[in-house]
Amino acid sequence: MTTRYDTGMTVRREVLGDAHVDRAEAAKTPLDGPFQEMITETAWGNLWANDRISRRERSMLTLALLAACGNFEEIPMHVRAATRTGTSREDIMEAFQHVAVYAGVPKANHAIKLAKQTWAELDA
Repeated sequence: MTTRYDTGMTVRREVLGDAHVDRAEAAKTPLDGPFQEMITETAWGNLWANDRISRRERSMLTLALLAACGNFEEIPMHVRAATRTGTSREDIMEAFQHVAVYAGVPKANHAIKLAKQTWAELDA
């Protein structure tokens, strides 16, 4: 029987890539292990595994929410993940335009800066 954790780990690997997940798993300690398990089960095994909306749409929502809330640390990771979810660079820029209007130009501007840096790394 497949558990929510197993499903979450599969989806997490599909979206973020094996290299990222392997690094995260190698860095896991007994102290943060329960947190990592909770994220894998809930974010990946429940939310991202749900097929009510596409992974492309989830990527756009995630990036917009990260920027709108000022959680910039995870934007590069999700920009890289967007290449696996069918989310184009134009899609991401549209999401950040929504952020500018509804959450503030400085937040969108910083998110765009991070996305451009990430795309430059991917293109190198």
